[in-house]
Amino acid sequence: MRLFDNIWKFVSYDIAIDLGTANTLCSLQGKGIVVSEPSVVAINKKTNEILAVGVEARRMVGRTPSNIVAIRPLKDGVISDFEATKEMIKYFITKVYDVSPAKFIKIPRPRIVIGVPSSVTEVEKRAVLDASRSAGARKTYLIEEPMAAAIGSGLPVTEASGSMIVDIGGGTSDIAVISLGGIVVDKSIRIAGDEMDQDIVSYVRHKYNMLIGEKTAEDIKISIGSADESKDRGVLELRGRDINAGVPRIINIGSSEIREALQNSLSIITDAIKDALEETPPDLISDIVDQGIVLAGGGALISGIDTYISDKVSMPVRVAEDPIKAVVRGTGIILEDLDILDKINSGEDDFE
Repeated sequence: MRLFDNIWKFVSYDIAIDLGTANTLCSLQGKGIVVSEPSVVAINKKTNEILAVGVEARRMVGRTPSNIVAIRPLKDGVISDFEATKEMIKYFITKVYDVSPAKFIKIPRPRIVIGVPSSVTEVEKRAVLDASRSAGARKTYLIEEPMAAAIGSGLPVTEASGSMIVDIGGGTSDIAVISLGGIVVDKSIRIAGDEMDQDIVSYVRHKYNMLIGEKTAEDIKISIGSADESKDRGVLELRGRDINAGVPRIINIGSSEIREALQNSLSIITDAIKDALEETPPDLISDIVDQGIVLAGGGALISGIDTYISDKVSMPVRVAEDPIKAVVRGTGIILEDLDILDKINSGEDDFE
């Protein structure tokens, strides 16, 4: 036991989790991000058996027999399947230790900080806490993703100044103005990466009479998607199925076309940012103008999106460093110093 006690002085098993609609990232204290996988669960509908989670489940999307479905337990920022969510959380917590030295020795029950969408209900929070407990957590803390993203982006969230974060994830875009450790203005819209993928699917269907899948649309968005017309990213070969003939078809599609397809979603996100700014106290607006609006989440990686939003709202906009990891960085920072939770509004479980 003394040997283990000495080891525990230098090695921590506490975990920070970004529970995202599209992807889940896990960070092990002292080691950084050790797991990054899609938030996807494959289920046998006949037996309700969980067949796969994460990368393996994502490979099954669109390729499974009728009795096997690959689902996202979190949809549009809310938990759509409680049981699948619990199993997914348990899987990712276990996966953290599979890729760390902790698997070789007895593991103490960890503390876990989980970033959750700002739109989750109290019932959904309880489901997350229950899943964490069943996976062996000693203590679990919940933090809203916009706050975690702001912390992970280096914004001075506990100071008496205004900071604005726009976290464009898979299912939701969360917009928050933060000051003195609290969220002053909070807006969450169900327009984000998934809706952009659907925009591309619809665009190709109507313009080229061709059907493509959501995964293909996402790949196109990542490869040549842009928000600003000065950011042309070339042409991409696109494979799909001709709707009338029912046979495979190949076309070339350009960056300008994908930009056109994304305009509706980008416009709605920008309008939501404008609405949030209108609700922000004038004194905080001046602070935001000084440091700029910060973009986080996978949607922030769309080429030229900072310029696009800046032009529309007439304010400086910048993309956080490695924006897709902003939330898990923030939860990791909290894990390193839990005293931060005393300075911000956060949720904590009620079990030991």
